[in-house]
Amino acid sequence: MEKDLLERVNPVFNTAKMTVFQLAASGNEDAVKITEKMGLTFEETQNSANTTASEEQFLTNSTMLEIRYKTVKAIADKMNLNYIVDMPCGYTPRSLECASEGVNYIGLDLPAVVNEVEPIIKSMLDEDKKKFVSYYGIDATNGNSLKEALSGVNGPICITTEGILMYFTDSEVGEMCDNIRELLNEYGGCWINADLESSLQYMLIAKPVCGDRFMEVMKSSSEKVEDKSDVKIGKSKLIINPREDFEKGIKDAMVFLAAHGLTAERINVADYMPELDGFSKLTKEQADSIKENMSKCAYWKITVMENSYGFNAGMFEEGEIYDTNDLKDEEFDLSASYNEGSLYLKLIGRVDTLTAPHILTLYERVKGEHEISEVVVDCERLDYISSAGLRVLLIMKKGSPESLKLQNVNRTVEDVLEQTGFIAVFEIV
Repeated sequence: MEKDLLERVNPVFNTAKMTVFQLAASGNEDAVKITEKMGLTFEETQNSANTTASEEQFLTNSTMLEIRYKTVKAIADKMNLNYIVDMPCGYTPRSLECASEGVNYIGLDLPAVVNEVEPIIKSMLDEDKKKFVSYYGIDATNGNSLKEALSGVNGPICITTEGILMYFTDSEVGEMCDNIRELLNEYGGCWINADLESSLQYMLIAKPVCGDRFMEVMKSSSEKVEDKSDVKIGKSKLIINPREDFEKGIKDAMVFLAAHGLTAERINVADYMPELDGFSKLTKEQADSIKENMSKCAYWKITVMENSYGFNAGMFEEGEIYDTNDLKDEEFDLSASYNEGSLYLKLIGRVDTLTAPHILTLYERVKGEHEISEVVVDCERLDYISSAGLRVLLIMKKGSPESLKLQNVNRTVEDVLEQTGFIAVFEIV
């Protein structure tokens, strides 16, 4: 396929060039070699049609990139797994590090990136090290492309993600989560994700570097990335906004992951962050402030929920898992979990006079053991809901001080809600 066509279909790869140049600027020698081989320039990678990178912005971005690059690797090393699956891999030199350590590296990215980076990396490797590195052009929302890329894997994997979630819609993030869950189910291991609190991390770096101008720099950086990627960034439910209720953002992200059969542990960035080459470009006060600030944000270690059943979804981190096998019906299925006041339910099939009692039974069982502040109901695979089902939803809403939320409401269910007037009763997210 022609390179120009690949680029026009998905220009997000342009930000990968931007970031490898920033990593090179921090002092990473392998990144420097890659940028030289690609002939990248400051103007090409750091400026956009509507923004010009200032010295402060470039320094902030380079610092952010080096922290992320080195800290994610340090966390992955701690996992001690023999396969690093980098998604998206971009033009990162991490493959060279892994090969030198005898660790298998699988780089996954858009075909436009893979076609360019693979020959560059292979040219930088000794013959005996090339066997540790492989690249595949994939779409993170396409499960078959991911399975094909990992078909040769024979052990647990550590998937690393830096800078992909911000470009995805909620539905795309959901597809990616489902696909990663399937990979972790098959191979074991974990997913190290640096994206969820990236906005907070960037702000905590920009403040010491830019002083009073940090908000201006953050806005300009966001505009630049959007220009280069042609995507509105940072809007998915897994990107936590530091200017809103941060604790609620964390909780909502946990709920989103739970809906896709995943759970997460927040890993403090400062606990794993090594000394940075880029700190030599900062004042001691700036470097010390950034080191302290990194204790306020985390990368997420994401794994598959244990004791999953059915479609393997709906369980929370450190939450109590409720076995619903005895509540199943030929035309209905249900999964449920509870965590810190939140009851998550996923409904499949028909909810009617025969099956609605199953939901109420489960709800009252949980309520008898825990205090329920909110109920979240996933309706993505709900085919039909009758007045009996709506009545059960109303009972749960009245018993939940915060709210009852319906998510992933499909057109069929939405029509029923509109026809019955319940569209104005329940909170739809």
